[in-house]
Amino acid sequence: MVVEMRMIRWMHSYTRMDRIKNGLIRDLVKVAPIEDKMREIRLRWFSYVKIRSVDAPLRRCERINIPGGKRGRR
Repeated sequence: MVVEMRMIRWMHSYTRMDRIKNGLIRDLVKVAPIEDKMREIRLRWFSYVKIRSVDAPLRRCERINIPGGKRGRR
C-alpha cells in the first residue's frame, strides 16, 4: 500500500511535504485501493472454481472431511 501511494504521488508530482491525505489524492486521481482490486480478483477466481464440475480436482478439495475439524500441531 505504501509503494502504491508513493507511485501515485510521484505520477502527479505530489510529495509528502505537501501534506495531502491519501484519500484525497485517490479521489483526485480516481484510483481504487489495491485491496479492493485484489478482493475482486479473488472473487472472480472463486466463481471460476464454482463453475467447474464436482469431480474436478479443485472441487474435490471442498469435500475433504477432517475428523474433529481442527488442524493438528506441528
